[in-house]
Amino acid sequence: MIRCIAGSVRLDTFDRVRNPIRPKNLNPRFIPAALLAGGLLLWSHPSWGSIAWGGPLVLAGIWVRVWAVGYLVKTARLTTGGPYAYVRHPLYLGTLLIGLGMVAMLGGAAALSGAVLFSLWFGLAYLPRKEQTEADRLAALYGPCFARYRDEVPALFPRSSRWRPVETADASERHGQESWQLSRFDTNNELGTLLAVGVAVGLVCARVLLF
Repeated sequence: MIRCIAGSVRLDTFDRVRNPIRPKNLNPRFIPAALLAGGLLLWSHPSWGSIAWGGPLVLAGIWVRVWAVGYLVKTARLTTGGPYAYVRHPLYLGTLLIGLGMVAMLGGAAALSGAVLFSLWFGLAYLPRKEQTEADRLAALYGPCFARYRDEVPALFPRSSRWRPVETADASERHGQESWQLSRFDTNNELGTLLAVGVAVGLVCARVLLF
C-alpha cells in the first residue's frame, strides 16, 4: 500500500477493490423506485438547458458525498471530522442534492412531478427512518459523546461554524477527527453510488440525443 499525506488528506491506494455492484444494491425493494424513475424518464423531455440547471446540483451532491465518505468509519468510532463537523448526515444531504438535480434535468412537468415525489419520499420516509436507526445505534455505542454532538450539530442543514469536541472529551469523541482517506470509498461502497449516478446522468443525456 502506498500512502501520501498532504495536510489533512491521506490518499491510500486500494489493495483490492471489490465489485461496486453488491447484492444489497440489487435488493427487490428498489424495483418500484427504478420503475418510477424509468417512467419519469420516458415521459420527460429533457434538454441541454435542463441538464445545465440540474447538473450543478448533482455535482454538488457528489462533492458532498465524496468529502463525507472519505471520513466515515462505521461503528469503529464516532465520525465528527470533515463535513461531519457541520452536519450530522452529509451523505444524506448529498443524496438530496443529487436527487433534486436529477429530476431538474428531466425538465418540464416531469421535473416538477419528480421533485414533489422525491421530496415526499426523502422527507417522510427515507430520512426519518435512517435518522432514527443511526441515532439509536450511535447513542448505544457512544452515549454522552453522541448526545452532545446530536444536540449541537444539525441533521441536514449545516451549521455556520465547525463543531469541535470539548477539551475534556473522551477518546471516542476526540478520535472522530481524522484524515480523509480514499480507501474508504471501497469500504463504504461509494464506488457503487457514483456508478449509479453516472448511469442515470448518461440515460438523461441519451434521452436528449436520441429522442
